[in-house]
Amino acid sequence: MSLAPSPTRPLTTTELLCAAREGEAAAWDQLVRRFEHLLAAVVRPYRLQEADARDAVQRTWLRLFEHHRQLREPEALPGWLATTARRECLRILNGRAGAEPLAEVEAFVDPSADVEQRVVNAMAARRLRELMAQLHPRARALMYALFDDNPPGYAEIARRTGIPVGSIGPTRARALRQLRLLFGEASAGPGLAA
Repeated sequence: MSLAPSPTRPLTTTELLCAAREGEAAAWDQLVRRFEHLLAAVVRPYRLQEADARDAVQRTWLRLFEHHRQLREPEALPGWLATTARRECLRILNGRAGAEPLAEVEAFVDPSADVEQRVVNAMAARRLRELMAQLHPRARALMYALFDDNPPGYAEIARRTGIPVGSIGPTRARALRQLRLLFGEASAGPGLAA
């Protein structure tokens, strides 16, 4: 199949998918160009970190590559892509949700401290949670697992996070270093540095 569109009519989604099934890389490129804005619009409301949003879009394209031969109605591809992107966003968010036992700020606040200190502690805890969200998902999951009230053993942490047992210590050290840097940058803030 030739991918040269007529000057009066662009190729249909069906024609592009047929060409993709025949192995034409240009057809894949045109499909990506045609639907990249749709996927960006679908992913945006989930408010993922930039890397996670890119992962959701890339996984959506991967699913299409894996299943494009099974699509019965090629013209329904926009809906299929949107549904798949939503599912990928939810997978990412569900992976995060299961790894955040420290969601309550009060867990960090000492009830015996005076009111001023409790406010300061609560603000620091809230900021720490915001900074933790900036870590790579695997490093974030590791940090939450290690600092849980009842931390599991390294074998269980490795199973949950996908990080090899021998890499847990170095990954933890890198994540703590990154948190210290982020916390220092946040503390300096614009206009606060001397």
